[in-house]
Amino acid sequence: MTDANHVFIFDTTLRDAEQTPGASLNVAEKLEVAQQLARLKVDIIEAGFPVSSNEDFEAVRRIGQEVEGPVICGLARAVAKDIDRAGEALKDAPNPRIHTFVGTSEIHLKGQMRKGQEEVLKMAVAAVVQAKSYCDDVEFSPMDAARTEPGYLFEVIEATIAAGATTINIPDTVGYAVPEEFGTLIEQIIAKVPNSDQAIISVHCHDDLGMAVINTLAAIKGGARQAECTINGLGERAGNASLEEIVMALKTRQDHFGYTTHVVSQEIISTSRLVSRLMGIAVQPNKAIVGANAFAHSSGIHQDGVIKQRNTFEIMEPKDVGLDDTEIVLTARSGRAALRHRLQVLGHELEQEELNRVYEIFVELADKKKEVFDKDLIEIVGGDPGESTDHYELQYLHSVSGTGTVPTATVRLRIGDQTVQQSAWGDGPVDAAYAAIGLACGTDIHVENYAIRAITSGSQALGEVTVHLSRAEEKVRGRGVSTDVIEASAKAYVDALNRLVLKSVKEEHQTV
Repeated sequence: MTDANHVFIFDTTLRDAEQTPGASLNVAEKLEVAQQLARLKVDIIEAGFPVSSNEDFEAVRRIGQEVEGPVICGLARAVAKDIDRAGEALKDAPNPRIHTFVGTSEIHLKGQMRKGQEEVLKMAVAAVVQAKSYCDDVEFSPMDAARTEPGYLFEVIEATIAAGATTINIPDTVGYAVPEEFGTLIEQIIAKVPNSDQAIISVHCHDDLGMAVINTLAAIKGGARQAECTINGLGERAGNASLEEIVMALKTRQDHFGYTTHVVSQEIISTSRLVSRLMGIAVQPNKAIVGANAFAHSSGIHQDGVIKQRNTFEIMEPKDVGLDDTEIVLTARSGRAALRHRLQVLGHELEQEELNRVYEIFVELADKKKEVFDKDLIEIVGGDPGESTDHYELQYLHSVSGTGTVPTATVRLRIGDQTVQQSAWGDGPVDAAYAAIGLACGTDIHVENYAIRAITSGSQALGEVTVHLSRAEEKVRGRGVSTDVIEASAKAYVDALNRLVLKSVKEEHQTV
């Protein structure tokens, strides 16, 4: 039937995941996702529930005809009209499958079906026989199998295989199972159902207790050879087993599981992002495999290890799932090694002394921002310390402004060996800060020009201020960068003051 080590991947993103509240897709969108799933090379696509609506019928029909490669499956209850509708939708599909189901647990029999075991058994067999009249590939699911009395479950499985089912799916419909018992259940089905070798045993696990993926993997170890799952783990309630986690677990720990899939793992990220975009459901940042942080490192210790040897803190290659590379996220927790590495990538080779200078500025900025970006680093390195002195240093700045409030500012400057503090008011917080600095310096300086621009993106963007000052015949330009535009303005003013000092020193040397 198949390689004993091969696990079929049955993707139900277009059926079960689409039942996620707010995740409805139109026919064109379903077709787009199905084409991407074909590129991902899943084995089976459950395209929808044809009897549920005309749009779902049309989606199954078009996907069945237009998507090449995977088996295309339509879902149907163990009800004649459902099976007829699924058969009609798939009649022109080259690789069709009908998946029919009925509840078998005591809870479902009494609470929903209001039928006895014998009657439901007959329904199951009749559904398989009817589905078989439309296509050879028929899957049957005893819904809520994880809570079904084992003896009755084995009886239903044996009867539906005898009726022609080629795949028997064992659903943990409400996410109730735990790995040990679910794996054992699969082992018991294979051991105690006489004709179990005539069908592929599948599992469909929900994540109500957060165990959908591990239950699926336990079932595979127990003998299941088809895993039913969704992209990004979407689905009813807490969702389904996540396709990307199952596939990458089998691939990364092939030494432990010993099983393979046909999935092209490099298409995982593209598929995840497409589904997220079309369904309008964001992927949580810490989601395994496809989350924004899955291959991102912000801790200095982790960054140093990954830079030196990737497998110190990564068990998968980012390229294996379709990412370009590991992301080194520069934050206040990053060390010099990560900063040096990122600067080298940007084309800056710094000596230790210059790296230390840049690192101090970097840490100061990182304390104010959640993340420091490449443009931030370029601006930090782009400063020209050789064209200023440190005669003036801004040590403290406090400004107050607002509607109905007179803008005021207090500054503390180190001027040579002295510390001077002054306060002033102005037409705005920048004007007040400049007035206070002017008072502290005690010099007659005029602001010729002032300009501000955002040099990085986002709400925490760096602002760059350029100010032109004049004193008598001397004119200089100062530059300041900060996430706080008032601070950037003050830094630019102080930078210009230092350039005035430097200019005077150079002129004295030239005179001598």
